[in-house]
Amino acid sequence: IFQASSTHRYNTTDYYRVDCRLGTEADLRTLVDLAHRKGVRVVLDGVFNHCGRGFFAFNDLLENEAHSPYRDWFHVMRFPLDAYGSGEAHNYLAWWKFKSLPKFNTTNSEVRRYLFGVARHWVEQGIDGWRLDVPNEIDDDSFWAEFREVVKSSNPDAYLVGEIWEADPRWVSPGHFDGLMNYPVRDALLGLMADGRTDLPGFSGKISRLFEIYSQEQMRSHYVPLGSHDTERMRTLCKGDLRKVRLMFLFQFCFPGAPAIYYGDEIGLEGGKDPDSRRAFPWDSAAWDKDTHDFVRQLASLRRDVAPLRRGDFAPISVPPAQGVYAFARRLGSDTVVLAINPSGATRVARIPVEGLGWPEGADLSDLLKGAHPCVEQGAVRLRLAPLTGALLRRLP
Repeated sequence: IFQASSTHRYNTTDYYRVDCRLGTEADLRTLVDLAHRKGVRVVLDGVFNHCGRGFFAFNDLLENEAHSPYRDWFHVMRFPLDAYGSGEAHNYLAWWKFKSLPKFNTTNSEVRRYLFGVARHWVEQGIDGWRLDVPNEIDDDSFWAEFREVVKSSNPDAYLVGEIWEADPRWVSPGHFDGLMNYPVRDALLGLMADGRTDLPGFSGKISRLFEIYSQEQMRSHYVPLGSHDTERMRTLCKGDLRKVRLMFLFQFCFPGAPAIYYGDEIGLEGGKDPDSRRAFPWDSAAWDKDTHDFVRQLASLRRDVAPLRRGDFAPISVPPAQGVYAFARRLGSDTVVLAINPSGATRVARIPVEGLGWPEGADLSDLLKGAHPCVEQGAVRLRLAPLTGALLRRLP
């Protein structure tokens, strides 16, 4: 949200000023205050690997070259520097060689002091955490340990989430982040439902692998996106089939971690590769897909009201692949819910084994999505699932 020359604002020129196209610092304080009153927390996007070429220290470097007091704030190989001509960055390091994004020298103590000051300032202003952009580009555990200490000393409950695209436990080890953007879940779902590159056993293996890499607590701390400003829209990837989009939302809201909705996905917005994935939100509700919007609202209510969906441990359920259904349980003490999904284009009849979940023989269950009432028979629940639908089961009191 900070001052920059672009609309994406990943080329920050002033980390202490809200970009005037968005509003003022007073507007941000009002937003944060109103959000907090509603129990909503506000996390800002922090870009600390690089800045914009209009950043004060880089401007001074361009003007004074070797005599600049900020020479060591960046990675300069030689002078002169050409930051505004055509082509890639030469003579200085820049993110992906974009001239407009000079890379900070984060081993420099003055750079660290400046960036940590930024992180502390906005937490003291009331924000509730940071989403760290490309943190792997700052491949320095000591930097992130100090960053964490600075933020947590201002607000011990602040949330730090890293943009890491692959599964990597390093980034949630001590001295790092509270959670990561769990893109591997998105990748597994798209492989199963959008492009067909993953079959059901392969999908199951990908999900199980995540629980070999991360603890249950770490999985619950992740941020789980189905889309972002860096990806094509779900509806576009699913070739317009909103049934697939809704089924992915169902999985996301029942899976461990914080379900993240990229604006517009909840109303079925289309969008190809960047910049098309960042098109404006259609405020006229006539353009919305009402079924998808209503379904996401239902899922949000269920997650709020059903504690195991937020805090329960994940337990995979072994369903024979020939039945074409994937299932898992979320368990919180004696309270258990089971999700079963049919990702295929055909109706499936499946027997979901529930032994060991605390549901006795004959127990009456409720499908929280449709209101049906199956029961436990011979240690299992028999379900008939229409194409691209699911069932969310909970024992009746």
